Amino acid sequence: MKPVIAVVNGPNLGRLGRREPAIYGNRSWEEIWQRLVLDFPEVELEYFQSNHEGALLDYIETLADRGMVGLVINPGALAHQSYALRDCLKALGVSMVEVHLSNVHARESFRSTSLISPVVTGQIVGFGPAGYRLAVQALLDRLEAP
Repeated sequence: MKPVIAVVNGPNLGRLGRREPAIYGNRSWEEIWQRLVLDFPEVELEYFQSNHEGALLDYIETLADRGMVGLVINPGALAHQSYALRDCLKALGVSMVEVHLSNVHARESFRSTSLISPVVTGQIVGFGPAGYRLAVQALLDRLEAP
C-alpha cells in the first residue's frame, strides 16, 4: 500500500497561472499537480484547495483519521493571520511542510511572520512550483529515516 500525502492550497491559489504571474509564476495548478503526480509514483497524492478557512480546517481535521502520513500546505495569506489553522495543524500529528511559491521574507513585512511555522516540520519558500516537489520529497525522506 502506498503512503498517502495530502497537498492543501489555501485562498487564491486556485488562480495560479492567472493571478500575479510576476510573483506566483505562469504555470497553472493543473500543470504543477500533473508534474507532482508524475514525479512521485511511489506515493498517493491527494489534493484539496479552498478559499474558505472553515473548509480547509474541516478537510485537515480528517487527515490523520484517514491514515495520511504527511501534509504539504500552502496556506496563502492564512499563514499570517489564522490562529484557527495553526491550532488545527498543531493537533494533526503528522509531518507537515509549509510551502510558499514566492519568498515571503522578501515581500511585505507582514508576510515574514507565519503563525503556522512553529507547528509544522519545515518551511520551503521562494522556489516556485518546485517547492511542492521539495516538500513531498522531504516528507518521504522523513518516512524512510530510522
